[in-house]
Amino acid sequence: MCGRFVMSRASSDLVALFDVDVTGDTLPEPSWNIAPTAPVSLLVDAAPRGADAGGPPVRRLASARWGLIPSWADDPKVGATAFNARIETAAEKPTFRDAVVSRRAVVPASGYYEWVVGPDGTKGPVYVHLPDDELMLFAALYEWWRDPRVAPDDPARWVLSTSILTRPSAASLTAVHERMPVFVGAELMEDWLDPETEGDDDLLQGVSGESLQHAERALFRPVAEVGVPD
Repeated sequence: MCGRFVMSRASSDLVALFDVDVTGDTLPEPSWNIAPTAPVSLLVDAAPRGADAGGPPVRRLASARWGLIPSWADDPKVGATAFNARIETAAEKPTFRDAVVSRRAVVPASGYYEWVVGPDGTKGPVYVHLPDDELMLFAALYEWWRDPRVAPDDPARWVLSTSILTRPSAASLTAVHERMPVFVGAELMEDWLDPETEGDDDLLQGVSGESLQHAERALFRPVAEVGVPD
């Protein structure tokens, strides 16, 4: 997928829709043009701590930098090109393999953009979305990165970042781009987010395969017909 997507709903809507238990201090505003390195809304199920240890996962809605910064990176610029991860190879790549095991997330979106070559050879943007304003749920990975340049007692020392998984396109989306986001549905969402479920090939193949039914329902149209705000 190309590097632009849309989240037109307010964070308060996401909190209610996904039964969020805890929210970050600052959440992204709705946007019709989210680009790499921008903040995105991230849904994560975290293992409870302290007195609640052993209980059900805690669902969090947080703001994350789009472009995963691996924990071993010396500079956050590493994440600028890691905004997408191929699901076929994510478990093998040093940047993503640790996150595949236990740091999986969902990025909600209203839709995303791609550039399509028309019959006359010119390129034009199209908007991909689901019917009836249904949210897309992109399978994602996340990491916490500690900035060595920031004082140890400064909360800004920790950066939460994420990457959206992609797979080969299917159904009508093959006419849009050779790759598409991996969509998470209700059938696998709990397993995908569960911090106690170890990410392996079976889980990756399952969520990748489940994407097909969502691809079959996807719609797309030229951006000029969508009437997006500036």
